[in-house]
Amino acid sequence: MLRWSGSTERLRARFASGEDAGSAALEFIFVGVLMLVPLVYLIVTLGLIQGQTLGTEAGARHIARAVSTAPDGAAAARRADEVLQAVASDYDIDPATVELSLACTPQGSPCPSAGATVRVTMRARVALPLVPDVLGMRRWASIPVESTAVQHVSRFWGSE
Repeated sequence: MLRWSGSTERLRARFASGEDAGSAALEFIFVGVLMLVPLVYLIVTLGLIQGQTLGTEAGARHIARAVSTAPDGAAAARRADEVLQAVASDYDIDPATVELSLACTPQGSPCPSAGATVRVTMRARVALPLVPDVLGMRRWASIPVESTAVQHVSRFWGSE
C-alpha cells in the first residue's frame, strides 16, 4: 500500500486550489511572440536577399547579351546603362549600391570586339531591414550579392 507523504499532500492541495490556473496561456503567448518576431525577421531578410540575388543575376545576364549584340561600342555602353536602369527598377535594387564590371577576353582587345567573350559582373549590397542609418550602420549591416554572366560575341560583329 502506498502512503502519501506530507510534502505530496501540500502539492496536491496547491493544484486543487487553482493557484496556477491560467498561466499556461500567458506563457504560451509570451514565448510565441518571443519566437515569432525573430522568425518573421529572418523570413523577410531572406526574401530581400533572394530578390536582390535574382536581380543581380538577371542584370548581369541581360547586360552581357545587350553588349554582345550591340552594333558598336557606343551602342553597347548605352544598352548596358538602359538594361541596368530597367533591372534596378524591376528588382528594387538601389542603383547607388550597384557595381558593374565589364571585361573582354582576349585581354587587350576593345570591348566588345568580334570573336571576343564578354564577362559582366554585377555586385550590389542588400541592406538589412529595420536597421537605422545612424553612424553608418546601414553600410555595415548589409549583405553583398554578386552575379557573373559570360556571353560570346559573334565573329562577324561590326562587319556590316
